[in-house]
Amino acid sequence: MSAFISRRRCMTVIATALLAACAVGPDYRAPDAPAGGIYTEKPQPEQTDTAPVRGGDAQRFEVGAKISAEWWTLFGSPELDRLMRTALTGHPTLAAAQAALRQAEENLNAQYAVLYPSVDASLSARRQRITGATFGNPAIPTNVFNLYNASVNVSYAIDLAGGARRELEALQAGIDFQRFQLEAAYLSLTANIATTAFREASLREQIRATREIFESQARQLQLVEKQFALGAVSRADVLAQRAQLAQTRANLPPLEKALAQTRNQLAVLIGKFPGEARLPELDLSAFQLPQNLPVSLPSDLVRQRPDIRAAETVLRQTNARIGVAQALMFPQLNLSASYGTAATSPSSLFDPGTQLWNIGAGLLQPIFHAGQLQARKRGAVAAYDQAFAQYQQTVLGAFQNVADVLLALEFDAVALRAQAEAEAAARESLEVTRAQLLFGSASFLALFNAQRQYEQARIGLAQAQAARYADTAALFQALGGGWWLRGGQDAAPAALAN
Repeated sequence: MSAFISRRRCMTVIATALLAACAVGPDYRAPDAPAGGIYTEKPQPEQTDTAPVRGGDAQRFEVGAKISAEWWTLFGSPELDRLMRTALTGHPTLAAAQAALRQAEENLNAQYAVLYPSVDASLSARRQRITGATFGNPAIPTNVFNLYNASVNVSYAIDLAGGARRELEALQAGIDFQRFQLEAAYLSLTANIATTAFREASLREQIRATREIFESQARQLQLVEKQFALGAVSRADVLAQRAQLAQTRANLPPLEKALAQTRNQLAVLIGKFPGEARLPELDLSAFQLPQNLPVSLPSDLVRQRPDIRAAETVLRQTNARIGVAQALMFPQLNLSASYGTAATSPSSLFDPGTQLWNIGAGLLQPIFHAGQLQARKRGAVAAYDQAFAQYQQTVLGAFQNVADVLLALEFDAVALRAQAEAEAAARESLEVTRAQLLFGSASFLALFNAQRQYEQARIGLAQAQAARYADTAALFQALGGGWWLRGGQDAAPAALAN
């Protein structure tokens, strides 16, 4: 039995190859992968800088390492994972992409019918009136009668030049395009959720820092007012401290507004109404910075990025359409047959002697169409050239995307270290200035400057921390997101070869 199945599979493969060989037009050949070995102008360091703050760990770049299909779990946040699970269970964007994929699959199923004969059954009844003039003899009296017909009709358009098979090839490419569009929507959605979650955590940290600074300045104002009551300071010093406090308070509403809008965006990203989402309050302290970052080889990137794969399917589709246009220049053979009965009354419809049948063949060879067929082929070739240029542009954009993210990660670490040092220096400067103010060795102007610098340093530190998390998520997105490993199995060989 197994030998029979193996023999049958072998025959199927041979038949498929023969059919493909009979199809006119160029056979598709995938573009060569880029030959470069690095993404950036200069080689990447093995790891990033470190900083003595949360999110300041060194990140090591591992060339050729696998990319987790659920890369967001590397941030160690159950809240982020729940947000992802909620979004992936039925987001409208994914549902629309899935419906488009099903539509493309059914279009291909419908087109398969052109490879087989079509069989139709018909039953008709009509009332006719004929005169002798119909037969060239007006003397024959007029006759009115009913005519009933039942027949089975068979027609078959033989795909001599392979145009129908090329069209099937184009439709199969359309299915692959929608499949990669679905993967691109999946990747974009998860990356946007992660980035928005980090933005919320950063805004929450900035609001917390601003409130702490506000409370500290409020206490300082109380002290200044007491000193003013004792005549130790001028009214100008009191007004300056009040202005500083008011400025800090004015910084809160824009941050709170941005936080509320970010939470609304996050609710929509997971497919919920903002008023019903019940989102958790995310904090930077709840995230862990992934320390081992995969960096795919440039030759692998073109097989991993959904946008590149989708652009390649368009290339394959337009290549097949060249064969479709070329097949119109070749002979077209149509076979037809019909068998049925005809009678003047329903009761005698199937009586002996009422049978009718016909069989025929038609061969059509285009000869002169005023250049129409050649123009269609030239248009198909031009469409392929356009698709190839767009494919090249997509590849260039993808490599720039990866290079930008790698550089961002490198300089994010440098920026965080510098920001951590600035925050520590600003905090120390503020403490020293406050102590000097008590002994009268510093002015209130120095205090205000120290307070302003410390506030800016705290905000900058929160932003720098969030940038490392966001750009780490951007790296996973830029490398394709590991969709070929989804399901817990290494499906890379099969997925990347298609």
